[in-house]
Amino acid sequence: MSARPLLLLIAGPTAGGKTALAVALAEKLGGAPIISTDSRQFYRELNVGVARPSEEELSRAKHYFIADRSVETPLTAGSYAEEAGQLLEGLFQQHPVVIAVGGSGLYIRALAEGFDTLPEVPEELKETLRHMEPEDQLALLLRRDPEAVTQVATDNPRRVQRALELVLASGKPLSELRKGSGKPSSFEVLGFGIDPGREQLYERIEQRTAKMIREGLKEEASAVKHLADLPALQTVGYTEMFAHLEGKADLQTTQNLIAMNTRRYAKRQYTWFRNQMELEWMNPEDLSAATDLILQRISAQHGI
Repeated sequence: MSARPLLLLIAGPTAGGKTALAVALAEKLGGAPIISTDSRQFYRELNVGVARPSEEELSRAKHYFIADRSVETPLTAGSYAEEAGQLLEGLFQQHPVVIAVGGSGLYIRALAEGFDTLPEVPEELKETLRHMEPEDQLALLLRRDPEAVTQVATDNPRRVQRALELVLASGKPLSELRKGSGKPSSFEVLGFGIDPGREQLYERIEQRTAKMIREGLKEEASAVKHLADLPALQTVGYTEMFAHLEGKADLQTTQNLIAMNTRRYAKRQYTWFRNQMELEWMNPEDLSAATDLILQRISAQHGI
């Protein structure tokens, strides 16, 4: 057993039940704080479309990195690792366990393992790639790094281009570039992946999408449409609703597209977490049982 404090990771696909489990654990652990690793919940302009924790959930546990900055000042994974790392140092002075919860793999790994030092990309290389068609960029990336398909959202041209920049600039595959700087020695890490099963997850996604529409996703998207070019808004939920606002699809079609694209996103999350992180996977359907199991692991492995 270690006397060092513990960072408890709750990771997994969107709509899997991570927030409910994290809040239940925070209460059982005597008020353990929760750090969000969701790359869009940072922004105060985004609420409905990012499934921000409810006011009731926020009142039951202290949360950090929830709606604490503007979408116009984006937080990169590197900056997040530095800012959240400093926060962790302070929190561990008061709490033996801090919970990190979210589905943004790069951010949760940056917090747990430190952030990779990535190569500088020459401006001329960036300019050359900008003139390539997206399908040609993807084909070149997969020729140079076939395993990149497990680490990059290949249907997102911006991310494909960034991955290709790194691979070409370094001459190395992404897996070698993204090894992390090593888990900080000041704390232990224990990670769990949330997997409700595909049928249950897809049902949750359908329900969440319908709820977002009812609770005002259209109005929220309309309020930030002038910022649509920002990376945080070029994501599932907002891109489809922006198209609806431009008259390209009716509301029901838009809802169906959001649900479909969310399912695809969840599948990519599964792939990333299973390939990139060491997690113990569990079904959170029985919240009490899942909470008890994690508490048993904490007690047995860390004596907390």
